[in-house]
Amino acid sequence: MANRRNTELGLIVLAVIVTTGAYVLASLGTTSELPVDIVPFLAVIVGLLLAAHLAVRKLAPNADPILLPVAGLLNGLGYVVIAGLDEELAGLQATWTFFGVAAFTATLVLVRRARTLERYRYTFALLGIVLLILPFIPGVGRELFGARIWASIGPVNFQPGEITKIVLAIFFAAYLVDKRELLRTSTRRIGPLQLPDLKYLGPVLIMWGISLVVMIAQKDLGSSLLFFALFIVLLWVATERVSWLAVGAVLFAAGAWFAFLAFGHVQDRVDIWLDPWSDYEGRGYQVGQASFAMAFGGLTGTGLGLGGDVQIPLAETDFIFAVIAEELGLLGATVVLVSFVVMIGSGLRIAMRASQPFEKLLATGLTALLGIQAFIIIAGVTRVLPLTGVTLPFVSYGGSSLLANYVLLALLLRVSDETEKQPASTTASRDREKAAT
Repeated sequence: MANRRNTELGLIVLAVIVTTGAYVLASLGTTSELPVDIVPFLAVIVGLLLAAHLAVRKLAPNADPILLPVAGLLNGLGYVVIAGLDEELAGLQATWTFFGVAAFTATLVLVRRARTLERYRYTFALLGIVLLILPFIPGVGRELFGARIWASIGPVNFQPGEITKIVLAIFFAAYLVDKRELLRTSTRRIGPLQLPDLKYLGPVLIMWGISLVVMIAQKDLGSSLLFFALFIVLLWVATERVSWLAVGAVLFAAGAWFAFLAFGHVQDRVDIWLDPWSDYEGRGYQVGQASFAMAFGGLTGTGLGLGGDVQIPLAETDFIFAVIAEELGLLGATVVLVSFVVMIGSGLRIAMRASQPFEKLLATGLTALLGIQAFIIIAGVTRVLPLTGVTLPFVSYGGSSLLANYVLLALLLRVSDETEKQPASTTASRDREKAAT
């Protein structure tokens, strides 16, 4: 649809204007001069987003027009903030953005029909298992900042978990399409809840165990929570039974309580969450500094390029939301939150409009990944939840995260494109039937 693509192009132009304006303001705030590389910067931003737009226009012309511009806006805002923190990291982020757009385009080229992914469900399951154990392989896995979530193959360092989340979303969607009728079976009633037969709890128990293994072995609370929440959400959507949410909540509570009692790093996270000031110079330093930064930001912020009075370790990754809140204030932080709400709303609309079960579940899973991941890290920074080490999609620094999220975005657009084509084809077939009679 030309109207959709024209709308997308207009929103991309708006995102480019906002990003370029933010970059100029950040430079003025830092050096009181216009950036000397403003023309190359503008060319790169326009070139990357225009390339992504042309790919969608050619390969998925009926896709949702909102997702790509909002992702570009978040990506651009994140780049501007990272540039103010570390110019070298900003250069690397620009390079990874290029590869992310390339991966976005390649996904649209290779995945011409989302339903083809359903055939390779067990291949994706095997790939997910391989990616999960990759950080434990000697000579490949690496431990950084207390978490063993990195892998190195030659000169390339990446986080397998970022790819794993998409692979598992595809596998879960395909598996649940086959098993949803069995999982809907309820033979027990406890109060107002109808619980399924125990023999069908196997998949949930397996995922519960995997999430615990990830948390224990890799010390990665964020990925553990993300994987388990993804499966429970898809299970609930596939079966339409609230009882699965109850089962999932009980299993999560039991696993969290066991982890709290058994592992010191989990206790540390909870202690910091409850009272970071008790050990402010030590374990609570990051969270405490983030709280001060957001407080200094106030309503309108200190201004782009004028923050940094509060030093936050790893601000470009886990705590980039705190930096945004400092420099752009509550209003800027709200813009980020609203952007994610718009993306999640668009993704759920795609899922609701999908007529095929696999496409519906896949779109739901991919959208849930974006929403849950954004919620986990923002809630951790603002002390709504204990802090866990996940990135803010499209905003935080990180090559693995950008690549994975652009692939995720392309898959959502592919489902959207197929969904919008279906009503037209159905109407055409009905017209042909009427003409024949």
